Amino acid sequence: MKFFRPLKTLSHYSPSTFRSDLPAGLSVFLVALPLCLGIALASGAPLFSGLVAGMIGGLVIGFLSGSEVSVSGPAAGLAVIVADSITGLGSFEVFLTAVVLAGIVQLGLGILKAGKFSGYFPDSVIRGLLVAIGLVIILKQIPHALGRDNDFEGEFAFQQLADGENTISEIYRAVVTASTGAVIISFASFILLHFWGKAAQKGIGFFKNFPGALAVVVLGVGLNELFRVMMPEWYLGTSKHQHMVQIPEIEAGKSVFSIFYFPDFGALTNPKVYVTAVTIAIVASLETLLNLEAADKLDPEKRVSSPDQEMVAQGIGNMVSGLIGGLPLTSVIVRTSANVYGGGKTRVSSIVHGLFLMLAVFLGAPFLNLIPLSCLAALLITVGYKLAKPEVFKKTYREGIYQFIPFIVTVLGIVFTDLLIGIGIGLVVGIVFVLLTNFQAAFRVVRDGNRVLIKIQKDMYFLVKPQLKETLRELQTGDEVLVDGTHASFIDHDIYNILQDFKETAHTLDIKYELKNVSLKKRSLRTHAKTREVTISE
Repeated sequence: MKFFRPLKTLSHYSPSTFRSDLPAGLSVFLVALPLCLGIALASGAPLFSGLVAGMIGGLVIGFLSGSEVSVSGPAAGLAVIVADSITGLGSFEVFLTAVVLAGIVQLGLGILKAGKFSGYFPDSVIRGLLVAIGLVIILKQIPHALGRDNDFEGEFAFQQLADGENTISEIYRAVVTASTGAVIISFASFILLHFWGKAAQKGIGFFKNFPGALAVVVLGVGLNELFRVMMPEWYLGTSKHQHMVQIPEIEAGKSVFSIFYFPDFGALTNPKVYVTAVTIAIVASLETLLNLEAADKLDPEKRVSSPDQEMVAQGIGNMVSGLIGGLPLTSVIVRTSANVYGGGKTRVSSIVHGLFLMLAVFLGAPFLNLIPLSCLAALLITVGYKLAKPEVFKKTYREGIYQFIPFIVTVLGIVFTDLLIGIGIGLVVGIVFVLLTNFQAAFRVVRDGNRVLIKIQKDMYFLVKPQLKETLRELQTGDEVLVDGTHASFIDHDIYNILQDFKETAHTLDIKYELKNVSLKKRSLRTHAKTREVTISE
């Protein structure tokens, strides 16, 4: 593993690339800002802990990441685990100790190259994950676009913790209680984003270089301030639940370091801390590896990320986050997709987003708190649509049932449960269909009268066993059977025994039975040869 790979990728960095990474980083920042605060609120943690985690996700993990486009931050999928852990451990400081230990576990997994586990995630499930997250973004942001903010920003669960509603009923409530000011701002933001994108695609200089996300924020703030003067009843800053970004400000007379919390290492004698650490490490690693695979699919340049390097980066990031009072981190698809669709080319865009979050914490709260959530909801809904375009459903359906069923199960699972449960359901179904696809054609049977050829077409693994037994069971008295294993380089022990044991059954049933190139040596053959470097001299 090349731990200094980021230095190598940045050594060829050019100013022209920065012109793409800067606006992309700004777009990610605007998307990440309310999500960091919302996830901290949903986790029962101090609000600053979400922003601190976002900073570390950009500055530390962004620099060390195994991907050029992945963006990390506090994850909605961990919110319930974090909330339960803080309560169970008794304090946020004790919980931070578990976050540091979780980072150490992830670092160890990266060094041991456990990240390659991500290669076993079925493609249909990864595609379903992307589409499902797009749909959830849209469904969860519709209430915010209409001015209803009862649910936490960034929550992905169908059943909502904040108000007891679910995703569908929350949309109904939002429609009934829609705020005129929020509706106008979100509708105007959608129109601006649409035409801004069209102008940028045509290569018009200003629209291409100035980020549409920032233009939407300027529009949202401008309209809301206009409402404050002209139509006070539409103004969004004085309602019971303020429909605004709400970054906590550092209290007068206090140091900027007052926002940081530090772990209580005296809790290292508490066994619950280690259980929490391992739980966070496993869940965060699984979510990160899935999101890394998804990030590679989104990357326009189709670069292949290093999962082991990413695990190292996540481990170091979580250690740092825990040491200074941040929530646990993972790679996050919402941020990553905003980065890609914002035009991000390299890891610099993630670092830029981290810098903007740091400026927001230390300097920008009074200004950023003027941003209405409805204009940010328009940004997120646009990102969600790009992830869940109807064309993706059509394309996957045309690829056949073995791709479409795991895909649609993953989508429905995530939308109607939550991210982690939905992924788990999708993985189980996806792996089952992968096995069915891989083993249904391991051998074929050709019958000509009473002459039967069982031709083994590829390696015979254990999962072929039921199909093989059924085939042998259907042979009839008087058949002449040849089992040809010429094309197999591996035959499982159980499969070999079944083929050998059937000799006695064949004799009893008066079946002529012959095995060709089916031997014990097949089971000891290496299926993969090591790659050697060969120097060819001319």
